[in-house]
Amino acid sequence: MGIVLNGGTIVTAVDVYQADVRIEGEKIVAIGHEIKQPDDQVINVDGSLIFPGGIDPHTHFDLPMGTFSTSDDFLSGSKAAVLGGTTTILDFATQFKGETLKLGLENWHLKADGKCYVDYGFHMAITDWNDQVAQEMIDLVRDEGVPSFKLYMAYKNILQVDDGILLQALRQAGECGALVCVHCENGDVIDYLVKEARAQGQTAPYFHPLTRPPEAEEEATNRVITLAQIADAPLYIVHLTCSGALRAVVKAKLKGLEVYAETCPQYLLLDDRYYRSEGFNGAKYVISPPLRSVRHQERLWSGLQSGTLDTVATDHCAFNYQGQKDLGLGDFSKIPSGAPGVETRLGLLYTYGVMTGKLSLNEFVALTSTNAAKLFGLFPRKGTIAPGSDADLVVWDPLASSTITVETLHQQVDYTPYEGFNQQGQAKHVFLRGQQVVKDGQLLVTKPSGTYLSRKPFLKRKVGGNV
Repeated sequence: MGIVLNGGTIVTAVDVYQADVRIEGEKIVAIGHEIKQPDDQVINVDGSLIFPGGIDPHTHFDLPMGTFSTSDDFLSGSKAAVLGGTTTILDFATQFKGETLKLGLENWHLKADGKCYVDYGFHMAITDWNDQVAQEMIDLVRDEGVPSFKLYMAYKNILQVDDGILLQALRQAGECGALVCVHCENGDVIDYLVKEARAQGQTAPYFHPLTRPPEAEEEATNRVITLAQIADAPLYIVHLTCSGALRAVVKAKLKGLEVYAETCPQYLLLDDRYYRSEGFNGAKYVISPPLRSVRHQERLWSGLQSGTLDTVATDHCAFNYQGQKDLGLGDFSKIPSGAPGVETRLGLLYTYGVMTGKLSLNEFVALTSTNAAKLFGLFPRKGTIAPGSDADLVVWDPLASSTITVETLHQQVDYTPYEGFNQQGQAKHVFLRGQQVVKDGQLLVTKPSGTYLSRKPFLKRKVGGNV
């Protein structure tokens, strides 16, 4: 017995066409017309769009931050994700100082196992480098299905690594079939600017973006691209926010370097005026890198249209305004940095990208699903609609309209940065590996059924041949 989605319009990164989709077990088994088999369940989706399940390649669930953790753990965060049309997330397992990569990965498996409403994989964040860690990179790619690693050029004395470590990690990744993801901000410059602002009594949230200027991101982006070129290794730049950093990626791609980049809805739709919100409300928008001025948004949209930017992720890192963000009252540098967004990603990009004509439906699917699947070792199992692929499907109602409010969302956080934003379209039905988990916009299952995804090694495309 299978399931047939009847009457919808299928959208992939390359096609838009009307056809039925037949699911059997966890897989898509047929696409076409008159494909129903005896005893199949038929679901009428006439007038709806059918997307491959969204893939969010950048989340932080249950991330420790000093004496507390992010407000969303894997249970609440993945529930919000699936209700928004995302069926796969890639979270950042973190090796803290003194830990092995294996221990860091084990800690994140414990956080996620049995608690995910979506399928999930891990990037491995490296904060402590030595010869053992270099060897462990090989082990994680080969044995654990973790072919991506993250390093930070910011957060001095906490997460930041120096250029020598970056170069070593890039070389090792290039040799073992891994992709290095980098947070690009000049941590030394930021550390100085923050100390200077505090010494001058400049402590309100408005000073957060002033101490993390776009030039600090542009410089770091240029620097890490140079290091990747020296290492002859691929590079993925996370949460790119500004025109200068985008120019650096354009130049790299024109040189034929294998450089990829993501941005996030907050940088496309919000700007630095939010830091001047009444009272302490600007703290809600303290994220790193920070929101930029409006002029950068047009450049980012152009980067999506041209293919310079490869993915739209969320960097979902939620902290409650009351009880967490307000720890920074009187000192912006103590405001936990991060904001929620895993539930609203598809709706925002569809509303302000597709519906405004900035993005085609194919570009929308590529940016929210297919490109991430290809870059992070999941394609064609994930990220497309084809026989043999996992039946991760989103039946999208293009006629639904709503207003985003914290009361209607399912993220475990007491605010949304998109309060009052209009949304056109909705994830009406969602299927995860053939199981319907969302029906008419409501969670249908009572227990999480997401599984860990062991991903394939990275396939180099431009330099150095295939891994």
